Amino acid sequence: MRVILQRVSHATVTVLDEASGQPDASFTPQSIGAGYVLLIGLAEGDTAGQGEWIARKIAKLRIFDDAGGRMNLSIDDVHGEVLSVSQFTLYGNVRKGNRPSFVRAMEPARAEELWHAFDEALRAQGLTVREGRFGAHMSVDLVNDGPVTIVFDSDELGLA
Repeated sequence: MRVILQRVSHATVTVLDEASGQPDASFTPQSIGAGYVLLIGLAEGDTAGQGEWIARKIAKLRIFDDAGGRMNLSIDDVHGEVLSVSQFTLYGNVRKGNRPSFVRAMEPARAEELWHAFDEALRAQGLTVREGRFGAHMSVDLVNDGPVTIVFDSDELGLA
């Protein structure tokens, strides 16, 4: 499981119609104020337990500035929100050729299930979570605050 966390001052995700590139009227754009945009990629073998561990870590992570300008506050301390976006391309392998291979990415039905389970694990930590739409072409508009970007990789973290 890979999660790219970006600290933002605000963000919006809009689902786009594949044919026209215009906003899909069946999806209400999801917006947050200060908080995190999370780009989530799932690989074959990833588990709900890994997502729960990462969700707990994200909820406690202290990367918002305190009054002294030091990263010392959590998302809860600043009453922040989360915008969660599924992104299988985080498992794109570019070692060979010029077109990425996505063979490590989890099959879509299971990935969607685990993505929703991850979002529920974040909610269980008391976080407000808004979501994009799984498998859709989306436009993510954000203002990266800092910029601050943190990468969580279950393989590198030793999460089995």
